[in-house]
Amino acid sequence: MNLARILRHLMAPRWLAGRMLPATALARIEAAIDASEARHRGEIRYVVEAGLDFAPLLGGITPRERAIEIFSQLRLWDTEENTGVLIYVQLIDHDIEIVADRGINAEVPQAQWDAICHRMEEAFRAGRHAEGVLEGIKEITALLARHFPPRGANPDELPDKPVVL
Repeated sequence: MNLARILRHLMAPRWLAGRMLPATALARIEAAIDASEARHRGEIRYVVEAGLDFAPLLGGITPRERAIEIFSQLRLWDTEENTGVLIYVQLIDHDIEIVADRGINAEVPQAQWDAICHRMEEAFRAGRHAEGVLEGIKEITALLARHFPPRGANPDELPDKPVVL
């Protein structure tokens, strides 16, 4: 149990995510996801979370574990071709995780997702929050377009609207 981490999370104001990514930035992210999904068969969701609640922290949940939990809660695994992708931003831990469904993981190695996360984290450290997310979406789009180009009708299976927890 890391007491300092627990305190940072519990002291984090819920409005922190909105301050770093205001409504205008979230609208740009939603539009970028919508435009991205026209270029491939993947489904992208973006989730940003400031602080975690006490129980998960007490259990020592990592940002990766939390991202997988959210991936499941948002049913990103429930796409026809198993092509869901979650971009999860954990603000207090300064961590970004990308979780991809098994259909995508068969084609795109984790190292590529980790490299995108790293570049997004660099942008966040520089105070370029929205730009970092938009650049990450652009990179994800290129990967998905290469491995999962559209075929005929390309239904939008999941909402594009960012989720702020």
